[in-house]
Amino acid sequence: MYLQKFSVSLPIKLGLVLTGVSMVIAGCATDKASINETVKQSGTEQLSAAAQPLTGKPVVYQVFTRLYGNTNTTNKPWGTIQDNGVGKFSDFTDIALQDIKSLGTTHVWYTGVPHHALINNYTDIGISNDDPDVVKGRAGSPYAVKDYYNVNPDLANDPANRLAEFEALISRTHQNGMQVIIDIVPNHVARDYQSLDANDPTQAALLPKNRQFGQNDNTQVEYDKNNNFYYIVGESFSVPDAKDNYQPLGGESHPLADGQFIETPAKWTGNGSRLAKPDANDWYETVKVNYGVKPDGSYDFPTLPSEYAQMSSAQHYQFWQTQPLSDIPDSWVKFKHITEFWLAKGVDGFRYDMSEMVPVEFWSYLNSNIKHLNPNAFLLAEVYNPSLYRDYIHLGKMDYLYDKVDLYDTLKDIIHGKKSTAEIAADQAKIADIEQHMLNFLENHDEQRINTGDFAGSAEAALPAMVVSTTISRSPTLLYFGQDVGEKAEQDAGFGQASRTSIFDYVGVPAHQRWMNNGKFDGGQSTDAEKALRKYYQTLVNLSHTAPALQDEYFELDTINRSASQKTNQQGYNDNTFAFSRYNDEQFMLVVSNFSDSQATSINLHLPRALITKAQIKDGSYQLDDLLTIGANENHPMNVVKQQASIAINLQPLESQVLVINW
Repeated sequence: MYLQKFSVSLPIKLGLVLTGVSMVIAGCATDKASINETVKQSGTEQLSAAAQPLTGKPVVYQVFTRLYGNTNTTNKPWGTIQDNGVGKFSDFTDIALQDIKSLGTTHVWYTGVPHHALINNYTDIGISNDDPDVVKGRAGSPYAVKDYYNVNPDLANDPANRLAEFEALISRTHQNGMQVIIDIVPNHVARDYQSLDANDPTQAALLPKNRQFGQNDNTQVEYDKNNNFYYIVGESFSVPDAKDNYQPLGGESHPLADGQFIETPAKWTGNGSRLAKPDANDWYETVKVNYGVKPDGSYDFPTLPSEYAQMSSAQHYQFWQTQPLSDIPDSWVKFKHITEFWLAKGVDGFRYDMSEMVPVEFWSYLNSNIKHLNPNAFLLAEVYNPSLYRDYIHLGKMDYLYDKVDLYDTLKDIIHGKKSTAEIAADQAKIADIEQHMLNFLENHDEQRINTGDFAGSAEAALPAMVVSTTISRSPTLLYFGQDVGEKAEQDAGFGQASRTSIFDYVGVPAHQRWMNNGKFDGGQSTDAEKALRKYYQTLVNLSHTAPALQDEYFELDTINRSASQKTNQQGYNDNTFAFSRYNDEQFMLVVSNFSDSQATSINLHLPRALITKAQIKDGSYQLDDLLTIGANENHPMNVVKQQASIAINLQPLESQVLVINW
């Protein structure tokens, strides 16, 4: 294994890349009149942290907010908040935030912030109890939002003051040089959505009067353009039949856990089920939002002319300003008000859940309005259908989409021995025109942890994949908390399943807790392997954020080197090896990875004339520095003769090298 080669400190060499790059991000929108009016209406003085566009590739660090600061190690299945503990907004201290920033982070995605359905008693502050029959887990799914104008009371030291505590976290995050992203879940809301009046009368006066989903719906029809929900007229909702002996709260007695939930008429379920009694595999805890899509799939709203794919957000904004308000479905307006509310609180961007289940015209309407208020807002969408990518980017005005179906799935299959590394180049070619809009990751809250048998079997086995994912394009990198210390996700949390850290239950995250070390964030309880892994991630991700070459050109080196290896019958460059170049007028870079966990390899990497010409490298001798393999004694000379070159590279199992010439 290659652990010993990265179990050292952050390289001094990295200073070559970091020099002159500011990690401080501050900001406001250029349309000062609009954003100032929004801020005035919200009663807060907080503005976005993005006064200027970011320097370098963005790095998004996703934290599951209720888990991040939790120090309780009990991990009782179906444990209560008293049994297993819960993290708070206040756990994100300056020390914690600087620790997050040390990974090169530019944006913190606080997952699970909007108030969602959960099993806890907050009736003393006017919050109704949620029914376990339509809540997944005890802590609840963050994607069953109950009130978009407030935050999860579990996360506050004083639940009655929860919104102010989150506003303080926004401010702290900005002060530590990072931006704030929260979730918007447009396709569905909690089965029992209730937006409460704020405790503070000043805040309450600022809330939209027509903010309750469904409050003005005609429930006597299946569909109406201005209904927020779809209805199953004449039928009442029935709780799904249990699957695999499932019982709410693990069978614990609860006054509302009676197999009943009153909803008449029944509404369509979040995943589109039109059954009054959905299946246990349906998203039965949620109801689908109506965006003016008729039950037959036809549209009941203005459509964008095709030429708007080439137009700016400002032009999209103007298009929607010319449409009669009566033509805009009510749900569109409600979500516009929701995003305006959070922008005025200082939130810098949004991650949109299951975006492809909502029509692209809505995204044009919403995102162009957001960009009108804050041109630097960060907009990330969960889209899994590659045939829709370009529509959601060009017509929907998304900044970034998940690159899950191609690159993530391919890298996972390579680790499992199911695919050749040649597939990486093929995947990258598919998105050559939009690669800067595709966000890359190996973990998030929906996916299996790397350090499980279902994924890589060890944290180290995925390092070549992480290097490729992080450096292959201009797109942002996403890290999920605990990934950088090799979290295994072995807990039986209750509703949640092993191999993924539970998003439904109160639980601790052991590897992260060891690194957190009771708020010191110094790895004081971490193993040597966890510390080494963390240092590797710090080196790699900071490099990805700051290296000039990674903001510009990509050149695929796999095809020519695979062909050369086959012609000469040499085994150096093979189905476990992958190489490419990144370059601009400041820096020339070669990235080479060995995915094998058992075989070292030696390759003579060929650099074709086309690359040498495009990178404007003159004939001569060069010495390449390795920015990733810290402490390596190996020299990397490169001789360029008649605009062709090759370089000898030795790779240990699971080793990657990032070789650069700084001009």
